[in-house]
Amino acid sequence: MYLFRDTYITIRSRTMRTAGGKVPIWFAWFLAVLLLVSSGLTYRILATCLDIFVKTPVKLPVPLSAFPTQIDNWVGKDVPIAESILRVAANDDSLNRLYVNEPDNQWVNVYIAYTARPRTMLGHRPSVCYPAGGWVHDSTHEEELISNAGTRVPCLVHRFHKPTPNYEETVVLNFYIVNGQLTSDESVFSGIGFRTPNIAGDPARYAAQVQVSSVLENSVRAAVKDMVELMLDMFPDKDRKVKAAEYLKTDVSTHAAE
Repeated sequence: MYLFRDTYITIRSRTMRTAGGKVPIWFAWFLAVLLLVSSGLTYRILATCLDIFVKTPVKLPVPLSAFPTQIDNWVGKDVPIAESILRVAANDDSLNRLYVNEPDNQWVNVYIAYTARPRTMLGHRPSVCYPAGGWVHDSTHEEELISNAGTRVPCLVHRFHKPTPNYEETVVLNFYIVNGQLTSDESVFSGIGFRTPNIAGDPARYAAQVQVSSVLENSVRAAVKDMVELMLDMFPDKDRKVKAAEYLKTDVSTHAAE
């Protein structure tokens, strides 16, 4: 209201000083309305462009689909994710794969999600998503695993069960990779610096979530100890380097051709 009044007064005072000193009132109102309409259109155009930028996926140098399907004794097979879940998660890339280790009689499901707009990752964690899917949360504890190569992995270990008559138990080991660093705390990427829309589409400004689940805790532990270095290799490190690009070139080119 005040903006409209001030715009009208400004335009009217300027137009009154033209030759003859008189300008029709309707003309001043016309200019005021034109200015407000053009301002509104400009805002809508900018908002639309920003929405397009935000919804356009930021591609990793090496897509997660190129993650090895065989790691030591683990042999993996992709498992489709429901479109409804993908829409809610709004990730730039993701992987959902079942790995079986026949010699050790173990299996795990490996879920990896990547976003170059970390604010969209907030709240998408096992303690929220599993109960939403009908699981009952039993416990969560924090610990640090040491991989077979000596990497320290801070993580959260969650336990869930489904009530009778379809009783079922699962263990979910969860951690994050944020700009090349491992963490179990999502508050690391909840600050103001991570809430901007990343209009530039920088793939090295990101958060990735890893969830490894199974019925047995020793299975998820064993899988993480065998796989965590390869997981880190898929993402830009602190120097913006993607190590997987050096040894997965053939797989990446094949993926691109598909």
